[in-house]
Amino acid sequence: MSQDVLDNVRALLPAIAERAVSTDEARVVSKETIAELTDTGLFRMLQPKKYGGLELEPLRFYEAVRMISGACGSTGWVSSVMGVHPWQVALFAKAAQDEVWSDGPDVLLASSYAPVGQLKRASGGYRMSGRWSFSSGCNHAEWLLLGALVIGPTGNPVDFITALVPRADVEILDVWNTVGLRGTGSNDVVVEDVFVPEHRTLRNFEHARLTGPGQKVNKGPLYRMPFGAIFTTAVTAPVLGAVAGCLETYVGEMADRLRLSLGGGRFAEDQFAQVAVARASSAVDGAVLQMDRNMSEMYAAAAAGGEIPMELRLRTRRDQVLGTERALEAIDILFKTAGGSSLHWTSAISRAWRDAHAGSVHVANDVERTLALYGKGVFGITVEDNLI
Repeated sequence: MSQDVLDNVRALLPAIAERAVSTDEARVVSKETIAELTDTGLFRMLQPKKYGGLELEPLRFYEAVRMISGACGSTGWVSSVMGVHPWQVALFAKAAQDEVWSDGPDVLLASSYAPVGQLKRASGGYRMSGRWSFSSGCNHAEWLLLGALVIGPTGNPVDFITALVPRADVEILDVWNTVGLRGTGSNDVVVEDVFVPEHRTLRNFEHARLTGPGQKVNKGPLYRMPFGAIFTTAVTAPVLGAVAGCLETYVGEMADRLRLSLGGGRFAEDQFAQVAVARASSAVDGAVLQMDRNMSEMYAAAAAGGEIPMELRLRTRRDQVLGTERALEAIDILFKTAGGSSLHWTSAISRAWRDAHAGSVHVANDVERTLALYGKGVFGITVEDNLI
Protein backbone atom coordinates (compact mmCIF):
# COMPACT_ATOMS: atom_id res chain seq x y z
CA MET A 1 0.00 0.00 0.00
CA SER A 2 2.79 2.45 0.88
CA GLN A 3 4.51 1.67 -2.41
CA ASP A 4 1.33 2.62 -4.27
CA VAL A 5 1.32 6.04 -2.63
CA LEU A 6 5.02 6.54 -3.31
CA ASP A 7 4.57 5.56 -6.96
CA ASN A 8 1.62 7.96 -7.25
CA VAL A 9 3.64 10.77 -5.71
CA ARG A 10 6.64 10.06 -7.91
CA ALA A 11 4.45 10.43 -11.01
CA LEU A 12 3.52 13.98 -9.91
CA LEU A 13 7.07 15.22 -9.36
CA PRO A 14 7.72 16.65 -12.85
CA ALA A 15 4.52 18.73 -12.70
CA ILE A 16 5.28 19.89 -9.15
CA ALA A 17 8.78 20.96 -10.20
CA GLU A 18 7.39 22.78 -13.23
CA ARG A 19 5.05 24.77 -10.97
CA ALA A 20 7.72 25.62 -8.38
CA VAL A 21 8.35 29.15 -9.65
CA SER A 22 4.64 29.95 -9.97
CA THR A 23 4.06 28.50 -6.48
CA ASP A 24 6.63 30.94 -5.09
CA GLU A 25 5.07 33.81 -7.00
CA ALA A 26 1.54 32.96 -5.87
CA ARG A 27 2.75 32.49 -2.26
CA VAL A 28 0.52 29.43 -1.97
CA VAL A 29 0.43 25.89 -3.33
CA SER A 30 -2.21 25.70 -6.07
CA LYS A 31 -5.56 23.97 -5.57
CA GLU A 32 -4.64 21.76 -8.52
CA THR A 33 -1.51 20.47 -6.81
CA ILE A 34 -3.32 19.90 -3.51
CA ALA A 35 -6.06 17.95 -5.31
CA GLU A 36 -3.50 15.81 -7.11
CA LEU A 37 -1.63 15.09 -3.88
CA THR A 38 -4.90 14.22 -2.15
CA ASP A 39 -5.62 11.68 -4.88
CA THR A 40 -2.27 9.96 -4.28
CA GLY A 41 -3.32 9.05 -0.74
CA LEU A 42 -0.49 11.12 0.78
CA PHE A 43 -2.69 12.90 3.33
CA ARG A 44 -4.19 9.59 4.49
CA MET A 45 -0.88 7.82 5.14
CA LEU A 46 -0.95 8.55 8.90
CA GLN A 47 -4.76 8.55 9.22
CA PRO A 48 -6.60 5.78 11.14
CA LYS A 49 -7.94 2.91 9.04
CA LYS A 50 -11.30 3.14 10.75
CA TYR A 51 -11.73 6.60 9.21
CA GLY A 52 -10.60 5.65 5.72
CA GLY A 53 -6.90 6.19 6.29
CA LEU A 54 -3.96 3.95 5.45
CA GLU A 55 -2.35 3.94 8.93
CA LEU A 56 1.13 3.25 7.54
CA GLU A 57 4.51 3.16 9.21
CA PRO A 58 5.64 6.82 9.28
CA LEU A 59 8.94 6.07 7.53
CA ARG A 60 7.16 5.86 4.17
CA PHE A 61 5.37 9.17 4.76
CA TYR A 62 8.65 11.01 5.33
CA GLU A 63 10.07 9.40 2.20
CA ALA A 64 7.16 10.79 0.18
CA VAL A 65 7.67 14.23 1.73
CA ARG A 66 11.36 14.25 0.84
CA MET A 67 10.54 13.38 -2.78
CA ILE A 68 8.00 16.20 -3.08
CA SER A 69 10.34 18.67 -1.39
CA GLY A 70 13.06 17.81 -3.89
CA ALA A 71 10.76 19.08 -6.63
CA CYS A 72 9.42 22.08 -4.69
CA GLY A 73 10.31 22.95 -1.12
CA SER A 74 7.09 24.84 -0.45
CA THR A 75 4.90 22.02 -1.74
CA GLY A 76 6.89 19.51 0.30
CA TRP A 77 6.55 21.61 3.46
CA VAL A 78 2.79 21.93 3.10
CA SER A 79 2.50 18.22 2.28
CA SER A 80 4.45 17.32 5.40
CA VAL A 81 2.75 19.47 8.02
CA MET A 82 -0.75 18.91 6.63
CA GLY A 83 -0.03 15.20 6.26
CA VAL A 84 0.80 14.92 9.97
CA HIS A 85 -2.46 16.47 11.14
CA PRO A 86 -4.68 13.40 10.57
CA TRP A 87 -2.31 11.54 12.90
CA GLN A 88 -2.85 14.16 15.57
CA VAL A 89 -6.63 14.19 15.14
CA ALA A 90 -6.48 10.47 15.91
CA LEU A 91 -5.34 11.40 19.44
CA PHE A 92 -8.47 13.46 20.13
CA ALA A 93 -11.69 12.07 21.58
CA LYS A 94 -13.76 9.85 19.29
CA ALA A 95 -16.46 12.52 19.03
CA ALA A 96 -13.92 14.95 17.52
CA GLN A 97 -12.68 12.35 15.05
CA ASP A 98 -16.26 11.59 14.05
CA GLU A 99 -16.82 15.28 13.34
CA VAL A 100 -13.69 15.78 11.26
CA TRP A 101 -14.23 12.71 9.08
CA SER A 102 -18.03 12.70 9.02
CA ASP A 103 -18.18 13.41 5.26
CA GLY A 104 -15.29 11.20 4.19
CA PRO A 105 -11.58 10.62 4.65
CA ASP A 106 -10.12 13.37 2.47
CA VAL A 107 -10.22 16.22 4.96
CA LEU A 108 -7.34 18.69 5.11
CA LEU A 109 -6.18 20.39 8.29
CA ALA A 110 -3.77 23.22 9.06
CA SER A 111 -2.27 24.26 12.39
CA SER A 112 -0.48 26.84 14.46
CA TYR A 113 0.63 25.34 17.77
CA ALA A 114 2.09 28.34 19.57
CA PRO A 115 -0.08 28.95 22.67
CA VAL A 116 -0.98 32.49 21.71
CA GLY A 117 -4.74 31.96 21.92
CA GLN A 118 -6.84 32.12 25.06
CA LEU A 119 -9.47 29.67 26.25
CA LYS A 120 -11.96 30.58 28.96
CA ARG A 121 -14.24 28.03 30.55
CA ALA A 122 -17.84 27.88 29.36
CA SER A 123 -20.61 25.34 29.77
CA GLY A 124 -19.53 22.19 27.93
CA GLY A 125 -16.22 23.60 26.73
CA TYR A 126 -14.45 26.92 26.20
CA ARG A 127 -14.71 30.32 24.53
CA MET A 128 -11.65 30.87 22.37
CA SER A 129 -9.97 33.96 20.91
CA GLY A 130 -6.57 34.69 19.41
CA ARG A 131 -4.39 35.39 16.41
CA TRP A 132 -1.86 32.84 15.23
CA SER A 133 0.95 33.08 12.67
CA PHE A 134 2.67 30.54 10.39
CA SER A 135 -0.38 28.40 9.58
CA SER A 136 1.00 26.57 6.54
CA GLY A 137 -1.58 25.55 3.95
CA CYS A 138 -4.44 27.17 5.87
CA ASN A 139 -6.14 28.29 2.65
CA HIS A 140 -6.80 24.64 1.82
CA ALA A 141 -7.88 23.52 5.29
CA GLU A 142 -11.34 22.54 6.48
CA TRP A 143 -10.22 22.38 10.13
CA LEU A 144 -7.41 24.01 12.12
CA LEU A 145 -5.43 22.83 15.14
CA LEU A 146 -4.63 25.87 17.29
CA GLY A 147 -2.61 26.19 20.47
CA ALA A 148 -4.02 28.15 23.39
CA LEU A 149 -3.66 28.70 27.12
CA VAL A 150 -6.58 28.04 29.42
CA ILE A 151 -7.10 31.15 31.54
CA GLY A 152 -8.16 30.46 35.11
CA PRO A 153 -10.45 32.52 37.38
CA THR A 154 -7.54 34.67 38.56
CA GLY A 155 -6.50 35.55 35.02
CA ASN A 156 -3.44 33.30 35.01
CA PRO A 157 -2.85 30.42 32.57
CA VAL A 158 -3.62 27.00 34.06
CA ASP A 159 -3.21 24.67 31.08
CA PHE A 160 -1.85 24.42 27.51
CA ILE A 161 -4.29 22.96 25.01
CA THR A 162 -4.60 22.28 21.29
CA ALA A 163 -8.10 23.00 20.01
CA LEU A 164 -9.83 21.78 16.85
CA VAL A 165 -11.65 24.61 15.11
CA PRO A 166 -13.68 24.40 11.87
CA ARG A 167 -12.68 26.67 8.99
CA ALA A 168 -16.01 28.50 9.23
CA ASP A 169 -14.94 29.88 12.64
CA VAL A 170 -11.58 31.17 11.39
CA GLU A 171 -10.55 34.29 9.48
CA ILE A 172 -7.41 34.00 7.33
CA LEU A 173 -5.23 37.11 6.95
CA ASP A 174 -3.10 37.16 3.79
CA VAL A 175 0.22 38.31 5.30
CA TRP A 176 2.70 35.67 4.08
CA ASN A 177 5.53 37.30 2.10
CA THR A 178 8.90 35.82 2.96
CA VAL A 179 12.40 35.04 1.71
CA GLY A 180 11.99 31.26 1.78
CA LEU A 181 9.13 28.75 1.70
CA ARG A 182 7.25 31.51 -0.07
CA GLY A 183 4.69 29.17 -1.56
CA THR A 184 3.47 27.65 1.70
CA GLY A 185 0.73 30.22 2.28
CA SER A 186 1.63 30.23 5.99
CA ASN A 187 -0.73 33.07 6.77
CA ASP A 188 -2.10 34.40 10.06
CA VAL A 189 -5.42 33.09 11.34
CA VAL A 190 -7.83 34.80 13.71
CA VAL A 191 -10.54 33.39 15.99
CA GLU A 192 -12.84 35.73 17.88
CA ASP A 193 -14.87 34.43 20.82
CA VAL A 194 -15.71 31.05 19.28
CA PHE A 195 -17.15 28.15 21.29
CA VAL A 196 -14.96 25.03 21.36
CA PRO A 197 -16.63 21.96 22.90
CA GLU A 198 -14.61 19.93 25.39
CA HIS A 199 -14.21 16.96 23.06
CA ARG A 200 -12.39 19.13 20.51
CA THR A 201 -9.52 19.91 22.90
CA LEU A 202 -6.36 17.98 23.72
CA ARG A 203 -4.01 18.81 26.57
CA ASN A 204 -0.30 19.13 25.83
CA PHE A 205 0.29 17.10 28.97
CA GLU A 206 -1.53 14.20 27.29
CA HIS A 207 0.51 14.70 24.10
CA ALA A 208 3.80 14.34 25.89
CA ARG A 209 2.76 11.33 27.96
CA LEU A 210 0.95 9.45 25.18
CA THR A 211 -2.32 9.40 27.11
CA GLY A 212 -4.67 11.18 24.71
CA PRO A 213 -8.31 10.01 24.64
CA GLY A 214 -7.91 8.94 21.02
CA GLN A 215 -5.35 6.32 21.98
CA LYS A 216 -8.19 4.37 23.54
CA VAL A 217 -9.87 4.37 20.12
CA ASN A 218 -6.89 3.99 17.78
CA LYS A 219 -4.74 1.32 19.38
CA GLY A 220 -2.25 0.71 16.57
CA PRO A 221 1.47 1.38 17.15
CA LEU A 222 1.37 4.54 15.02
CA TYR A 223 -0.70 6.27 17.71
CA ARG A 224 1.57 5.19 20.54
CA MET A 225 4.43 7.25 19.14
CA PRO A 226 5.19 10.69 20.64
CA PHE A 227 4.21 13.98 19.05
CA GLY A 228 7.77 15.13 19.74
CA ALA A 229 9.01 12.58 17.21
CA ILE A 230 6.26 12.48 14.59
CA PHE A 231 5.77 16.23 14.19
CA THR A 232 9.37 17.37 14.50
CA THR A 233 10.50 14.82 11.92
CA ALA A 234 7.83 16.26 9.62
CA VAL A 235 9.62 19.61 9.96
CA THR A 236 13.06 18.27 9.05
CA ALA A 237 11.94 15.91 6.26
CA PRO A 238 11.09 18.71 3.77
CA VAL A 239 14.35 20.51 4.56
CA LEU A 240 16.34 17.36 3.80
CA GLY A 241 14.23 16.74 0.70
CA ALA A 242 14.82 20.23 -0.63
CA VAL A 243 18.59 19.81 -0.17
CA ALA A 244 18.58 16.36 -1.81
CA GLY A 245 16.69 17.83 -4.76
CA CYS A 246 19.15 20.71 -4.92
CA LEU A 247 22.06 18.26 -5.02
CA GLU A 248 20.48 16.46 -7.98
CA THR A 249 19.93 19.77 -9.77
CA TYR A 250 23.48 20.88 -8.96
CA VAL A 251 25.05 17.75 -10.45
CA GLY A 252 22.87 18.00 -13.56
CA GLU A 253 23.64 21.67 -14.15
CA MET A 254 27.34 21.49 -13.36
CA ALA A 255 28.26 18.30 -15.22
CA ASP A 256 28.94 20.04 -18.52
CA ARG A 257 29.51 23.61 -17.34
CA LEU A 258 32.77 25.28 -18.37
CA ARG A 259 34.62 27.57 -16.02
CA LEU A 260 35.11 31.08 -17.39
CA SER A 261 37.97 31.86 -15.03
CA LEU A 262 40.59 30.17 -12.85
CA GLY A 263 42.16 28.45 -15.83
CA GLY A 264 38.91 27.38 -17.47
CA GLY A 265 38.13 23.69 -17.94
CA ARG A 266 35.06 21.66 -17.06
CA PHE A 267 33.56 22.34 -13.65
CA ALA A 268 33.11 18.60 -13.05
CA GLU A 269 36.86 18.07 -13.35
CA ASP A 270 37.61 20.54 -10.57
CA GLN A 271 38.68 18.67 -7.44
CA PHE A 272 37.02 21.23 -5.20
CA ALA A 273 33.68 20.65 -6.97
CA GLN A 274 34.08 16.92 -6.54
CA VAL A 275 34.76 17.35 -2.84
CA ALA A 276 31.73 19.64 -2.51
CA VAL A 277 29.44 16.98 -3.99
CA ALA A 278 30.93 14.31 -1.74
CA ARG A 279 30.49 16.38 1.42
CA ALA A 280 26.96 17.47 0.59
CA SER A 281 25.72 14.01 -0.37
CA SER A 282 27.25 12.42 2.73
CA ALA A 283 25.63 15.01 4.99
CA VAL A 284 22.18 14.31 3.51
CA ASP A 285 22.60 10.53 3.49
CA GLY A 286 23.84 10.50 7.07
CA ALA A 287 20.93 12.58 8.31
CA VAL A 288 18.33 10.44 6.55
CA LEU A 289 19.88 7.17 7.76
CA GLN A 290 19.97 8.30 11.39
CA MET A 291 16.43 9.62 11.34
CA ASP A 292 15.08 6.52 9.60
CA ARG A 293 16.84 4.28 12.11
CA ASN A 294 15.32 6.12 15.04
CA MET A 295 11.83 6.15 13.56
CA SER A 296 12.03 2.42 12.76
CA GLU A 297 13.14 1.58 16.29
CA MET A 298 10.43 3.77 17.77
CA TYR A 299 7.72 2.16 15.65
CA ALA A 300 9.00 -1.30 16.58
CA ALA A 301 8.92 -0.40 20.28
CA ALA A 302 5.36 0.87 19.93
CA ALA A 303 4.35 -2.28 18.01
CA ALA A 304 5.80 -4.44 20.78
CA GLY A 305 3.43 -2.75 23.20
CA GLY A 306 6.06 -1.50 25.59
CA GLU A 307 6.96 2.00 26.65
CA ILE A 308 9.21 3.90 24.27
CA PRO A 309 12.47 4.48 26.15
CA MET A 310 13.33 8.07 26.99
CA GLU A 311 16.80 7.42 25.60
CA LEU A 312 15.28 6.70 22.17
CA ARG A 313 12.98 9.72 22.35
CA LEU A 314 15.92 11.99 23.15
CA ARG A 315 18.09 10.43 20.47
CA THR A 316 15.33 10.90 17.92
CA ARG A 317 15.17 14.61 18.68
CA ARG A 318 18.96 14.90 18.75
CA ASP A 319 19.30 13.42 15.28
CA GLN A 320 16.31 15.36 13.94
CA VAL A 321 17.73 18.78 14.77
CA LEU A 322 21.21 17.75 13.66
CA GLY A 323 19.62 16.45 10.46
CA THR A 324 18.44 19.98 9.74
CA GLU A 325 21.84 21.39 10.65
CA ARG A 326 23.61 18.96 8.31
CA ALA A 327 21.17 19.78 5.53
CA LEU A 328 22.08 23.46 5.84
CA GLU A 329 25.78 22.65 5.81
CA ALA A 330 25.26 20.67 2.61
CA ILE A 331 23.23 23.28 0.79
CA ASP A 332 25.60 26.07 1.80
CA ILE A 333 28.42 24.12 0.15
CA LEU A 334 26.36 23.71 -3.02
CA PHE A 335 25.20 27.31 -3.13
CA LYS A 336 28.68 28.73 -2.61
CA THR A 337 30.23 26.61 -5.36
CA ALA A 338 27.40 26.83 -7.89
CA GLY A 339 28.48 30.19 -9.27
CA GLY A 340 26.71 33.43 -10.12
CA SER A 341 23.95 31.86 -12.22
CA SER A 342 22.40 30.46 -9.04
CA LEU A 343 21.80 33.96 -7.71
CA HIS A 344 18.77 34.34 -9.98
CA TRP A 345 15.51 34.36 -8.04
CA THR A 346 14.04 31.60 -10.22
CA SER A 347 17.09 29.31 -9.92
CA ALA A 348 16.20 25.93 -8.44
CA ILE A 349 19.42 26.02 -6.41
CA SER A 350 18.68 29.49 -5.05
CA ARG A 351 15.11 28.53 -4.20
CA ALA A 352 16.16 25.34 -2.39
CA TRP A 353 18.78 27.32 -0.43
CA ARG A 354 16.17 29.85 0.66
CA ASP A 355 13.60 27.17 1.48
CA ALA A 356 16.00 25.07 3.55
CA HIS A 357 17.12 28.07 5.59
CA ALA A 358 13.52 29.19 6.09
CA GLY A 359 12.50 25.75 7.34
CA SER A 360 15.44 25.67 9.73
CA VAL A 361 14.07 28.53 11.86
CA HIS A 362 11.02 26.52 12.96
CA VAL A 363 10.97 26.02 16.73
CA ALA A 364 11.30 22.25 16.20
CA ASN A 365 14.77 22.94 14.78
CA ASP A 366 16.16 24.68 17.86
CA VAL A 367 19.47 22.83 17.80
CA GLU A 368 21.25 24.00 20.95
CA ARG A 369 18.31 23.67 23.32
CA THR A 370 17.44 20.23 21.95
CA LEU A 371 21.00 18.99 22.25
CA ALA A 372 21.07 20.27 25.83
CA LEU A 373 18.01 18.12 26.57
CA TYR A 374 19.83 15.09 25.19
CA GLY A 375 22.82 15.91 27.37
CA LYS A 376 20.58 16.17 30.42
CA GLY A 377 19.26 12.69 29.73
CA VAL A 378 22.76 11.25 29.36
CA PHE A 379 23.75 12.74 32.73
CA GLY A 380 20.64 11.36 34.43
CA ILE A 381 18.90 14.72 34.87
CA THR A 382 15.11 14.67 34.50
CA VAL A 383 13.96 15.95 31.10
CA GLU A 384 10.60 17.69 30.83
CA ASP A 385 9.72 19.02 27.41
CA ASN A 386 6.60 18.70 25.26
CA LEU A 387 8.66 18.12 22.10
CA ILE A 388 10.39 14.96 23.39
